[in-house]
Amino acid sequence: MQEEVDFVLEHSKERMKAAINHLEKELIHVRAGKASPVMLDGVMVDYYGSMTPLNQVANINTPDARTIAIQPWEKKMIPVIEKAILNANLGFNPDNNGEIIRINVPVLTEERRKGLVKQAQHEGEIAKVSVRTVRKEANESLKKLQKEGVAEDIVKAAEEEVQEMTNSFSVKIDNLVKAKEKDIMTI
Repeated sequence: MQEEVDFVLEHSKERMKAAINHLEKELIHVRAGKASPVMLDGVMVDYYGSMTPLNQVANINTPDARTIAIQPWEKKMIPVIEKAILNANLGFNPDNNGEIIRINVPVLTEERRKGLVKQAQHEGEIAKVSVRTVRKEANESLKKLQKEGVAEDIVKAAEEEVQEMTNSFSVKIDNLVKAKEKDIMTI
């Protein structure tokens, strides 16, 4: 019976970690005003009739904090890549010199920064809801195990451990969101 309790605890911890990992991925996409190749992750390019991620047809780097440079492996891909960036609705205006496409990342306005902070807080709240859902499901599983004969003190100890995990992961979420807010509001 102890193995079943341990399984519930381990499974819950893994699901809470998954919520944190998902939050980290979502926060990467919240633009903080600094240029990053990650900003173009969702851009798909028509490469000889098949839709291909941009990073598979070009080198993408950031020569400075405000510029993204895209160097296509084939020069004839330049107009196709420019069109794909415009179609992705990222708010970027690509500019090319015949060899490299440059994107100047505009400085964020105060209003836009506040909107991005709200977006980051929203993502944090979604992660917290996920963690609380895992806690609820774990406690339900533990109650079920108690009805099946697991000792009440073992179940109580496991429920306390689930609550400690929930608190710990909630603090991690808050810290990730605060760090992102600081990043967004730093000019």
